[in-house]
Amino acid sequence: MRDELRGPKVENVAVAVVKNVSELNEKSYYVYLLNLREDIMEGVIITSKGYGTNLKGEKVRTSTLRHTLEVLLPNEAAKIEPIMEDVFGLANEYWVSFWVDGKLYDKKFVFVPESISEQNMKNIPIMGEIGVMIK
Repeated sequence: MRDELRGPKVENVAVAVVKNVSELNEKSYYVYLLNLREDIMEGVIITSKGYGTNLKGEKVRTSTLRHTLEVLLPNEAAKIEPIMEDVFGLANEYWVSFWVDGKLYDKKFVFVPESISEQNMKNIPIMGEIGVMIK
């Protein structure tokens, strides 16, 4: 019975933090949702929040943000939100829910503290950009 309550396993969906550099050499970072599946994701809902402790040992929690997408086509990426370097030291959580063929899928993606860093950046599939991805 418990396995039935968990719902279907989410595969070939990823969240990526992508680095952009402007013409003035200014860095900015954006979070993307990637559909690496062969089917269309519909009714997509994403919630995001950050949490952890700061350098003084105090608990820190960001606001919870909610985003929606009507559809995300196969092998497509959608920009979700900007992310500031100030929160890279926190756990950054993205909870993604979506429908495929009448079934509800959901999965939590968590960038652990300090995982969003230059040394962890690689080429992001289907985007041709550099960033950190969780699949």
